[in-house]
Parts: sequence; structure tokens; C-alpha cells
Amino acid sequence: MRHVAALAMVAMAAMGIAACTTQSRAPDPARYASIVAAPDRAAADRVNDVRRKPADLLAFTGVRPGMVVEDLSAARGYTSELLARAVVPGGKVYAQNAPRNPAPAPVQPEGTAAPAAAGTPAPMPTLAVRLRNPGLAGVLEPVTRPFEDPVPPQAQGRLDLVTLMFNYHDFGHLGVDRAQVNQAVFRALKPGGAYVIADHAGRAGTGISESGTLHRVEEALVVREVEAAGFRLAGRGDFLRNPADPRDRNTPEPPMPKDEFVLRFVKPG
Repeated sequence: MRHVAALAMVAMAAMGIAACTTQSRAPDPARYASIVAAPDRAAADRVNDVRRKPADLLAFTGVRPGMVVEDLSAARGYTSELLARAVVPGGKVYAQNAPRNPAPAPVQPEGTAAPAAAGTPAPMPTLAVRLRNPGLAGVLEPVTRPFEDPVPPQAQGRLDLVTLMFNYHDFGHLGVDRAQVNQAVFRALKPGGAYVIADHAGRAGTGISESGTLHRVEEALVVREVEAAGFRLAGRGDFLRNPADPRDRNTPEPPMPKDEFVLRFVKPG
């Protein structure tokens, strides 16, 4: 048993995780910085860090050890992995993705892809690759469920935090029932639990009409729709804002960071 415990401590250290025994501990910016700086994180994730500012995001969510979290529309799991590192020890992160199209394009088996050409950035790790990290065993769990019913039965009423990173706008052109999504999240969260949404900001009055073209959504629409499910807007993060972005293109011209909002909603209780 001592040997097993020692191995767990080594894995936690490699992941930039300091031991913590209580969920009630206040968010610790230094801990979030150490998680982001962990030496075993993928190089492609570090490239993405420049745009995503993950230490600021983790601090804004308030994620702590022992929490039960779900990351909606997790894709390859960039945010899911960060959250999983932050909830250790004692926590759990469900990485949700919708079922695949029943007739998808052929996909090469894991590990059989042709090597990237010289100078081409390495692709971001898939969820399957991330799960090979022993420090995430039993912490990070993939979930395949529809967006309108995204929470597995074992997590119902147990979630402390739900995140949705840069995909709320996609619900528009994908025809997802956003009201059902928000209501499902509301039911699954504990009273006082948080729902954090980040997305690419659209222009005033555009709503979600440019979701499939500019991949943007109007912030005010997101606030209205999420509050309609019973949530209270508790905070706005400005660490990804860029007021110079005219918000009239998918990729701004001249080149610059997109204007992006981050919202934190709370389930009253």
C-alpha cells in the first residue's frame, strides 16, 4: 500500500499537483500556475495555452480538489485534462462529447497516422491519449451523450462545476436545443454549483445567427438563455477580451486575437 501511495504522489508531482485534503480551500493561483507548468503536459497544449490563458481560466472557474466536474463538448480534452489535474485528489471530471455521426469518414486507428511534415505543429492529443497518463486514471472519464442530455446518471445532482468552452455558438448551426442543454446542466449541478461558458464574441444584435459562418455568438443572447434556465450571472472574465476586434470575420483582419467572453453562472441555493 505504501508503494502504491508513493507512486500516486510521484504522478501527482509530475502533473504539477500539490497535495490538498479539503475541497473548501480557496482557489490558489499559484497552484493553477503549477498545473499549467507541469512538465508532462503535451507540447501542443502549451502552444494552445498562449491563446487560452489556462491559469486565468482555472482561477475564474474556482475549480478545486475534490470537485466533481463535467466539461461539455470536450473534443480532444484540452480543458478536461486541466480540470482533471485541478480536482486531484478526490475529484472527478467527465469529458462529454456527442455521439458521432453514424456514417463518419474513415478514421485511422490510434497511433497509425502518418508523421507530420517537418515544421508542422504536432496535433493536440486525443482524449484516448490523455487517459494514458497514470495521474489521470480514475479521474478523467470520457462520456458519450447527446448535448440535450449530457450528464451521466452517476453525476446527476453531484456536479460542482460544468464548463463549456467555445462551443455554445456551435449549438446554433448544429440545431441543438440550447434550452434543454441549459436545463439539464441546471438539474445536474448542486445548489451553488457553477456553469462557466467561454465563446467567441459576436456583434450586438446578431444573436446566434453567425454561428456557422463567423463562429461567434452574441454575449447578451448567452446570458438571456442561461438565466432563463434558472441560473444567476455571477461573474464575467475579461482575460480573453480584445476590444480592437471588429467581430465581423471568423479570423480578424488585421491579424489579432479574437474578442472572447467568459461567463460564470451559479445555480441558486
